[in-house]
Amino acid sequence: MQQGTLMRKVKSKSWKKQRYFKLQEDCMTIWYQSKRTGKTESAFSISDVETVREGHQSEVLQSVAEEFPPERCFTIVFYGRRGNLDLVAGSAEEAQCWVQGLHQLIEPRSFPLTFALVSCTWIRDWFQKADKNKDGRMNFKEVQRLLKMMNVDMNEDHALRLFQDADKSESGTLEGEEFVLFYKALTQREEVLSLFREYSEDGKKLTLLELADFLREEQLEDEGTEELAMELIDKYEPSETARARHVLSADGFLMYLCSLEGSIFNPQHRGLWQDMSQPLCHYFISSSHNTYLIEDQLRGHSSIEGYIRALKRGCRCLEVDCWDGPNGEPMVYHGHTFTSKIPFREVVSTLGKTSWGNSSSPLPSMGMSPASSHPQRYGQSTAVQGISQCRIPGHKAHGGTGGQSASLSPTPQELKHKILLKGKKIGRLEDTLDGPGDEAPDVSDDDNGAEAEEERRRAKVRGTQHGSALQKDKETLAQALSDCVIYCKNVPFRGFQEARSHSRPSEISSLSEAKARKLIRDEGNEFVRHNAWQLTRIYPSGMRTDSSNYSPQEMWNVGCQIVALNFQTAGMEMDLCDGLFSQNGCCGYVLKPPFMRDEETLFNPSDPSSREGPGPITLTIQVISGQQLPKVANSKEGAIIDPLVRVEIYGVPADQAHQETKYIENNGFNPRWDETLQFQLHVPELALIRFVVEDYDKTSRNDFVGQFTLAFANIKPGYRHIHLLSKDGTSIPPSSLFVHIRITE
Repeated sequence: MQQGTLMRKVKSKSWKKQRYFKLQEDCMTIWYQSKRTGKTESAFSISDVETVREGHQSEVLQSVAEEFPPERCFTIVFYGRRGNLDLVAGSAEEAQCWVQGLHQLIEPRSFPLTFALVSCTWIRDWFQKADKNKDGRMNFKEVQRLLKMMNVDMNEDHALRLFQDADKSESGTLEGEEFVLFYKALTQREEVLSLFREYSEDGKKLTLLELADFLREEQLEDEGTEELAMELIDKYEPSETARARHVLSADGFLMYLCSLEGSIFNPQHRGLWQDMSQPLCHYFISSSHNTYLIEDQLRGHSSIEGYIRALKRGCRCLEVDCWDGPNGEPMVYHGHTFTSKIPFREVVSTLGKTSWGNSSSPLPSMGMSPASSHPQRYGQSTAVQGISQCRIPGHKAHGGTGGQSASLSPTPQELKHKILLKGKKIGRLEDTLDGPGDEAPDVSDDDNGAEAEEERRRAKVRGTQHGSALQKDKETLAQALSDCVIYCKNVPFRGFQEARSHSRPSEISSLSEAKARKLIRDEGNEFVRHNAWQLTRIYPSGMRTDSSNYSPQEMWNVGCQIVALNFQTAGMEMDLCDGLFSQNGCCGYVLKPPFMRDEETLFNPSDPSSREGPGPITLTIQVISGQQLPKVANSKEGAIIDPLVRVEIYGVPADQAHQETKYIENNGFNPRWDETLQFQLHVPELALIRFVVEDYDKTSRNDFVGQFTLAFANIKPGYRHIHLLSKDGTSIPPSSLFVHIRITE
């Protein structure tokens, strides 16, 4: 891989250029140059790479699938909005060499290695930026300029003292390793050393028992603290001698605090930790709106990249709008608009290849509603052929039907590796399983005669309406497509009482955000009860032509499962979505609290006292410090941020709150706040906590720097690091916050 490899860089079906690609000696930078001119075209750092996809997992590579086999193709995906790099190797062996090599570089086996690697990479990247003449050395003026680039505004005398201490060769310049020493002195963590000394008798090391005391008293680890202390020493202590003596140095202590175990996110909740054997309606499900769009709703670009990105982000409910295309082939696009179009067969091919990369949990909806009836019958038949290739199960493929309750309320566990089609259906599921199911209700002997007769009359009217709708469905819907719809039959919403009397758990209603808000305001408890037994989908207002989003929290507060968002639009709303679904193995399913799974629940989000369980809890957050915060995008050269931290609480109305620290002037490198914020949570089971770092501006709106969002249930108390994410939800290493968390009743 380091010798340089000749590969094709592909931008479109007609643009395929040969380039030499080479991993530089630092093992952290890749450059590529034109085969024809020999001129270096571009270079990128390994730290810029988010992931590597094998095969035809991009729109560009799918367009050349007939020309190049999948085993020779791979896609390099970058953080942020930088475009993908699609490559075709000369052989499958060369492709595997690059894919495996890149995976090893960007996905080290342990978090301490990641932390060390990121820090080292970060130092090297900055050094190379500042080393203008590429002689591998920097004088004091160059170092001062570099500090400005790194968001550090330091007293000149102090900076010179650190520079001279690191200049071991006394040459007046810093070479590579000397600059690393300078950087380490610069990043000395006094707040961490102070905490270390509190528990260390000699101030130089933590013994096994001292570390166990820290874990028990500060980190609130209540079981097996000595065993855990031993594990942490073995895992994070860099000195072999210290490991052999079962002690932890200050460096090892910092490594632990910056690790997954030292993160604010409970590591036990990163994997699949919730019960997956409950009915689908008992889960919040990560859901996207018009998944094929990667821009606006009127003229935006439709792309299979939208599906790939959503699936990679943990989304389990996708939307596919099908319309008639040329020669009867269904096309996917936003109907009655000017968005571009993609063939339906490309969409289902992509879903078949990428649906199970991150999760085996079911896709409860490849939503084709209301679009399933858009294509004419021939186009619908073509769609069914594509669906069968995607292995979307019909009721026969799904297996036995069992009892009615099991059939109507399947679980994620039962539906693993299944894709469910949401759309129109001729008749009901019971019609398939048990024969006609729309019978008039029984009337008991003690019913009032007039009331009984009125109920019979209403039932007859409903039967007539149902028969008319059924006939219309038969006229417009192909039977084969109808048979693909099993557990997610679209039905109109006509009120909670109507639904309770005549709808089925296998049916689903879609509501606009405005309609949902009105129901939340007027019938909050009934909405929660309804969502305890049937799926509800919420979608954005048609006025959101810019693909903006509504807050999903108010919909989750009443138990709505499928809250569809525009995944292409970054912001607070998608931060909440990512924050909720970052748990449970990122499988796209989160189990609702017990009081939201009870069909007779009294809970109403507007009245927190209606929740059964313990009283309010107090969340206390001490914001201690920040580390290596990024500069604001498009900021002036030499500008240094004035960071502040705002903590936002999202949940039931009584819990909505935010507080912020003061701003620290001209220090984005290692700001210290040491401020305490306190919140009272009445329904912590529904609360999401969002940490936001901003650059204070007294004359205009503050600029976004970074954020991290998580569900309250996933918070780990104690001294914790918060590893910040960008506006797009991607990692921005090594930027972090250091906080102390306490939770009391």
